[in-house]
Amino acid sequence: MNAKKKRLQDLKALRGIGHKLNPIVTVGGNGLSPTLIEEVSRALSDHELIKVKIPAGSAEERRDCADALADATESAVIHHIGRMVLLLRQNPDANDKLSNLARFGF
Repeated sequence: MNAKKKRLQDLKALRGIGHKLNPIVTVGGNGLSPTLIEEVSRALSDHELIKVKIPAGSAEERRDCADALADATESAVIHHIGRMVLLLRQNPDANDKLSNLARFGF
């Protein structure tokens, strides 16, 4: 299997896991405050794959918010649709009981 096909299968599997998750953090009226970024970073360390609810706005504004959050937390945007964003940051020392990747067998 070539690398591109494997990557697409991995993304599809991660989106499938993300579909089962509830948002852990909601970005509110204060936007991407240092406290919010710290909370998202902690959640990524614990869970590795998280769903975040971002504020309403145009598609471009939501995309910019998702990208800014990913940059601030050194994570990757796996998927975003509407107001939901799926972020991934793998943690080699993750707790198997908290990690969404381990819990769903990824």
